[in-house]
Amino acid sequence: MRREPVSSLHNRDASLPTPSSFGKLLLSGDVKNMAGDDVVFKATRLTEKYPNAYSDFYGSGTPCVYKSGPDWPVHKGPLAQGIVREPRPVHGHAIQPTWVSIGTRICDELESVGTKWTSVNPLAYANAGERKPFCRLIICVGVNPGSLLYEAAVAAAAVVKNILTDAGFPDIEVAFIESVVTHSTGPKLLSFNPLIDRVPDLRKPFTPTLGLSIAPRKYPYYEGTGALYFRLSGDDDRVVVLTCAHVARPPPVYHNTGMTHKSSQRDEEIVVLGTMGYDNAVKAMMATIGDHLQSIDAWNNVLRRLGDPVEGEGENVTDSRNEHLDLVAKATREIQRVKAIHNEVIENYTTLDQRTIGFVLHSEKIEVSIEPYKFTKDWALIELYNDKIDWATFKGNKLWVGGKLSISEYGNVMFPQPQDRKNYSYPDDGLLQAYDFVREAEMHNPQQLDVHGEKCLLVVKNGLTRGPLSVASTASSPLGAFTRTTVSVTSPLKLLSYPTTRCTASFPMLATRVRLPSTGGSHRRNPHWWLRPPDEADITYLTPYWWVEEQVKAKFPSCFLYEVVQ
Repeated sequence: MRREPVSSLHNRDASLPTPSSFGKLLLSGDVKNMAGDDVVFKATRLTEKYPNAYSDFYGSGTPCVYKSGPDWPVHKGPLAQGIVREPRPVHGHAIQPTWVSIGTRICDELESVGTKWTSVNPLAYANAGERKPFCRLIICVGVNPGSLLYEAAVAAAAVVKNILTDAGFPDIEVAFIESVVTHSTGPKLLSFNPLIDRVPDLRKPFTPTLGLSIAPRKYPYYEGTGALYFRLSGDDDRVVVLTCAHVARPPPVYHNTGMTHKSSQRDEEIVVLGTMGYDNAVKAMMATIGDHLQSIDAWNNVLRRLGDPVEGEGENVTDSRNEHLDLVAKATREIQRVKAIHNEVIENYTTLDQRTIGFVLHSEKIEVSIEPYKFTKDWALIELYNDKIDWATFKGNKLWVGGKLSISEYGNVMFPQPQDRKNYSYPDDGLLQAYDFVREAEMHNPQQLDVHGEKCLLVVKNGLTRGPLSVASTASSPLGAFTRTTVSVTSPLKLLSYPTTRCTASFPMLATRVRLPSTGGSHRRNPHWWLRPPDEADITYLTPYWWVEEQVKAKFPSCFLYEVVQ
């Protein structure tokens, strides 16, 4: 199932770490909320083995798979009502100084025996209305509903009890409860439909459209780009986005050790739009409004000079007045549209909390000169929070090429030779679907022609400083270049940019093919930074996607590109 962002429920003022220390808790429904024939099954599923499954934490909606130690008090008799339990904060307990290390050991050892916990919460419990807790501390281990059988819970409880005994706390009991992890999140990212959306170029940065600008939540000034969307497997509806390890865990602030997320770890969260990306997106809105206001002033000046309509005036005067009136009206409407999207952004996406979209699922240790090709290993997967994406409107691996170039300019840049352009058609709504990638053989023997009639691959580049889209005609060299780092020599492929189509950008990309309708054309994205002054030619060094995919599938063998969205 997809990962949800986490919200805490209990023990906000506890002296011990709150439930958020080792996961956060959302309780599943009470038995009284069940309906129909399902009630009997759901109730007896637990009570057949553990009779107190619904009385231990009555009132909180938390079914209990198993609790160690003596039974908690209950009312007796056929008409007896359940005793409502209340979680209480834990103050002044002797376990407090060592709880973090004990809790971490509990998480690790439960995982080692195959118990997939969702939360580990140190809580006190009292009967509703009573001042003092009858249980000063119990370790409540959450598991997904139906995932842990009674016998396995008993065995897992023994593991936890042994840890507590070793730490000097043999009297602390443990309970395995059914709970699900969910997130308290801000609004979803905006949907993106250039066919009907107003000011799509200003809306796009706040959508999950391919090439989204991302940054670590803790370090939002280290910014990069999300490259491609994947599913982890056919049986797993979690969605991840591929990016660079140096984007997910920037070397200046993280040790270069690599990591794979474990449920015992705090999430290393990722935001859409870091500090500069957000500022640039908002400034672009204000600049657009300013540009339109200046134009309106100029057009109004023309209208003043043309004067009011008079009988018998020339046709050209009438046409010019009408044209400028239309320009003023159109610009005024555009200003209102920009103000509307600006207000929505300021209200819903100002804080990092509101822009948090997922967490680092896996990040490779960055290594250079990997044999046999001497490419650089530098990739990571970001798992997306389900509640942050409007999946009904999600475009998947579609790159928006609209906004920067007209339809004819885009075709001329990407297909400069008539024989390549004859079957070309502009992608619907300017959204280019990625569904295949450039193989090694084609990189050495491309089939397209550049402006000089030479074989090459042409690319679409998506970057932070340039904006949503930069397009450059490039030649892919079949020979690897050698670049020296402080520790070794690498041999990446290289892209050479032609001065006639230079575009400034700074971004990580991955070499992926995007086939155009009825053509054999392709574009490429690459996982290294590229930066140059606007008046200079450049060389971009890249690691080809076919090699990156081999590395990804070695760690996640069932993953595949997100399905084509119609």
